[in-house]
Amino acid sequence: MRKIILMMSLSVDGFFERPGRDISWHRVDEELHQHFNDELRAMGAFLSGRVTHELMADFWPTADQAPDAPPVMAEFAGIWRDKPKYVFSRTLTSAGWNTTVIPAVVPEQIAELKAQPGGDLVLGGANLSQAFLRLGLVDEYRLYIHPVVVGEGQRLFRSPDFTADLELAGTRAFGNGVVLLQYRRGGD
Repeated sequence: MRKIILMMSLSVDGFFERPGRDISWHRVDEELHQHFNDELRAMGAFLSGRVTHELMADFWPTADQAPDAPPVMAEFAGIWRDKPKYVFSRTLTSAGWNTTVIPAVVPEQIAELKAQPGGDLVLGGANLSQAFLRLGLVDEYRLYIHPVVVGEGQRLFRSPDFTADLELAGTRAFGNGVVLLQYRRGGD
């Protein structure tokens, strides 16, 4: 059965973005970007909310056509375009780029997605992640901790009611100071 994997870049103080959707503090260099490409290429599909999907769809479909696009960015543009995507939205009725719109997070429907053949499902976007976390649908966490303190913004773990027992599955330090902390749900 496929797993739901939450991949998220976070500041040391737990934020995924500053106000105004500012992620300029993310330290994505060539090494880290190549790691993301390698991880995401193996996934079966992207799961995202409407805002994240629209931000991605505004940039990645043609990012590889820019003459100055670094090779890792051009590579990711192809991965994003070709990979099946599921966008969770109550307002969208359709979306391009190999995307299926799902109106709500329903555990039984997520179980059906997980039961399909193929690679794991990567979850992105903090608002959608909140719904998956509340419903206990996240199987694995890949948290990329960037060596910055941003002070304010949107936190990944916002609900005081959410708790999780996790087991460390791996770590990796990158040359730019980012550290991957990989956890799986405790007891699995």
